[in-house]
Amino acid sequence: MYKLLTLLFSLLSVTISAQNELTEQAQPIVQEGKLLYKSEMASWYGTDLFLKMYKDRENVGGYFSYADKELATCIFFSKGDAPKVIGEIIFDSTFNVQTAKTNFTERMFTNYETDLYIIRKIAFAEIHTDTLFKTYKNSNLNLIPLISNEEKKVYVLTGPHQNGVVIFGNDYLLIFDKDNQLLSKKMLHKNIIPINYDINEPEDKQTVGAMHSHLPETGDLITATDICTLMLYEKFTKWKQHHVFSKNYVSIWNCLTDELLVVPMSTIEKINNDQQKKKKKKTKDE
Repeated sequence: MYKLLTLLFSLLSVTISAQNELTEQAQPIVQEGKLLYKSEMASWYGTDLFLKMYKDRENVGGYFSYADKELATCIFFSKGDAPKVIGEIIFDSTFNVQTAKTNFTERMFTNYETDLYIIRKIAFAEIHTDTLFKTYKNSNLNLIPLISNEEKKVYVLTGPHQNGVVIFGNDYLLIFDKDNQLLSKKMLHKNIIPINYDINEPEDKQTVGAMHSHLPETGDLITATDICTLMLYEKFTKWKQHHVFSKNYVSIWNCLTDELLVVPMSTIEKINNDQQKKKKKKTKDE
């Protein structure tokens, strides 16, 4: 199955421009997915650095991260009704912990950080009280507050506790108004999709890619959470591509270049039919 898809998508790279209309329409999803990725990367590495350097663990109330152009910042705050920033770790685009800038001088939140803190706090309460949010064994829910293009959101992703697995699905989106009031909440994927990979597999036997499908409720295109998850784990899985199938489209994520191509399912079917005709003709001629 995957060998056939690889052949089809190789042909697509020749016959379809990467700047097609569908791909252009999906660029806001790509941009949001990359913002989520930067935030999660800052949280991953920022947490490790903070716990090594900050000794008063009882004073830690939580953390969140946010991206600003090429930089990503992980903020740790104190406990209490009026929390303050107790640690700040800033990464450049490489997320190199050796060059990260750290600051443990206590300070107040900026206005931007205050909004992130508030919507994250509301989302945190929601996932612990609303049965919409599900938890699974060997995983945890990760909250990513995001303010972009004057929109305030909190994404919730499911992260695995075990190595060798990538989890798509069981993800959520909470949307807030300008005053940080919760407007809506929804599940993005209606299921949880774990995909295993072998980090120790020889290079010549490694799986070149993976795939999952979207139910109509999830939408026709790859989600920002899908893109975030792929960028977080593609370096470990060594995948070259990931394909997301819906009723009408195939979203093809290039794990080597972090670019997206969206192709109508009708185009895939046409190429597949043409290949089958050529194969039959070749067999007949022989």
